[in-house]
Amino acid sequence: MPEPWAWPGSLATERGGMAADAEMELDVIAVGAHPDDVEIACGGTLARLARQGYKVGIVDLTDGEPTPLSPGPDVRLAEAQRAGEVLGVHLRVNLNLPNRRLFDDFEARVALAKVFRRHRPRVVLGFGGKTVMASPDHFQAMQITDAAVFYSRLTKWDEHFDHLPVHTIQNQFGFPISLHRLDLPEAAGAFVTDIGPTLASKLEAIACYETQFPPSKGGIFALVEAMNRYHGLTAGFEAGELFLTYRTVGVDDLMRMACPAPGRS
Repeated sequence: MPEPWAWPGSLATERGGMAADAEMELDVIAVGAHPDDVEIACGGTLARLARQGYKVGIVDLTDGEPTPLSPGPDVRLAEAQRAGEVLGVHLRVNLNLPNRRLFDDFEARVALAKVFRRHRPRVVLGFGGKTVMASPDHFQAMQITDAAVFYSRLTKWDEHFDHLPVHTIQNQFGFPISLHRLDLPEAAGAFVTDIGPTLASKLEAIACYETQFPPSKGGIFALVEAMNRYHGLTAGFEAGELFLTYRTVGVDDLMRMACPAPGRS
């Protein structure tokens, strides 16, 4: 399997191994199949969390290449680094699994679980449901993420995980990435995060992928913004991102849950 690379927010990208301070513990890790998946799905939420002082990381399972307009992986990875800087994430890791041939197998599960064990996130965000007529890598990424969350806490299997200590992730949420439908994939429930203050940063991060979204595909920005404004308005926000939850959500303040202030900061 090719070596992963990691980019800490304050350092240049390194290929062929983890960078020096890449052992930092994180509060949340978002997992995408390709660079740009996470930006489109939950970039506003990650930017908001970073502004709130949480340690935020992104894992891209593949480099997303080849694609029609990109000259190669190095350009796509540079775009991903710029996008991460815009969002304010603290660490971005690329596992260099094969694009277009991404499959949920043991090696992919272990590779991602090692990231979870190393960086010890409290929350993991990953794909929720299929993206019909889009890359099949998305669904495979969802299954890899589900398995890696489980593998991260398994004891008596240290030899597969470089003897990294076990880590139990407290919660996992799914992001539906479909931009052409409003019905929800199967889950226990759903909630919307307030990204009114960070919608502009999200769109700026997506725009960093110039090879993926040239002027001829400029409509993607209007589509993403429209979906985010729709989901936000349903929850009383200027803009929002939709997440799926696979557990019952507990509430300790019924009034705050029932009556969120519109456009709260």
